[in-house]
Amino acid sequence: MDPATQARFDLIGSNLAEFLNPEIIEDILKSGRNPRCYWGTATTGRPHIGYFVPALKISQLLLAGCDVVILLADVHAFLDNLVENRCIYYRNIITAILQAVGVPTEKLEFVVGSSYQKSSAYVFDVYKLSSLISEGQAKKAGSEIVKQSGNAPLSGLLYPVLQVLDEEHLNCDAQLGGVDQRKLFVSATEWLPKLGYRVRAHLLNPMMASLSSGKMSSSDSPDSKIDLLDPAESISKKIRKAECVPKIVTDNGVISLVEHILLPAAVLKGNGEFRVERKDAEPLVFTNMKQLHDAYSADILTPQLLKPAVAAAMVDLMAPIQAAYQASAEWQEVTLKAYPPPVVHKKVKKPKDRGSRFPGAKQETAQPSEQEAAQASEQ
Repeated sequence: MDPATQARFDLIGSNLAEFLNPEIIEDILKSGRNPRCYWGTATTGRPHIGYFVPALKISQLLLAGCDVVILLADVHAFLDNLVENRCIYYRNIITAILQAVGVPTEKLEFVVGSSYQKSSAYVFDVYKLSSLISEGQAKKAGSEIVKQSGNAPLSGLLYPVLQVLDEEHLNCDAQLGGVDQRKLFVSATEWLPKLGYRVRAHLLNPMMASLSSGKMSSSDSPDSKIDLLDPAESISKKIRKAECVPKIVTDNGVISLVEHILLPAAVLKGNGEFRVERKDAEPLVFTNMKQLHDAYSADILTPQLLKPAVAAAMVDLMAPIQAAYQASAEWQEVTLKAYPPPVVHKKVKKPKDRGSRFPGAKQETAQPSEQEAAQASEQ
């Protein structure tokens, strides 16, 4: 490849946990065509900062000249008015993330799943593929992304089939996803040829650690994940309360923010460094994660220094998203429809039944009512 094409290929493959079938993308670049890549998300829970990981990768794909499609999978999330509003919310929030790191979004395409997933061609492909794969194959493909149980709903088996077929019906060359989707991606390379369709490349992002423990998820407690519209004080508070064991870099959610969000975003914005201010010494400046890991393991970079630096950097990075939300009355209205606040039912205080043995009960019961007294006088 010529240097310019090689640079595009390197950018497409950067910051990935794994790149499956990279030769597909390499051949497309050599042919002079722009690769068409897609990333899909089910429009369910409110997006959190973990969405920065695919968004930053999408930013790199756009800068590499790829045509990028974002699938808002409303069929996967079940169709209703709530999901329709969530599709709009997701489109707004993802666009705002990309704009926050200075990436043009003119070439970004959003596709709502129901726009093609109800077509006769797509539905017929669902039937055909379902007849060619086994229950065990479907379970294995979705084992990392679909909840498994002894009596699971049939939709859990259907989910991998839909996602695999999306590659063909979106006419993409590659699909982007997390490492938890690896089994599904491998299955896609085996299943699509059964229908006479070509194999796609797959770009696997690393998974972020939660601020408490494990990988970040929409189902995490509110204190262990940061919503993309959290105000500055909430962001700082959640990072301040996060688990951050001294000298331990593995499964450290605060360090994960630097590795997967802050440093990649700094590179896209042309800075490429993460800075930690110190009161009585020169600031610590990191341009790669090895430097930061070494300093943290040696206790030169402590949790007390790291947390406020990460909080300040995250507040700064997310400020344009918050500003875009505050400037859009339409977005605010859609948010209330997509994620209505929970209805709080006030408890009605019931009068206590004190029975007949409380002090004064006999005296009260012995006294006739006014009506009873009047009746007695008439008699």
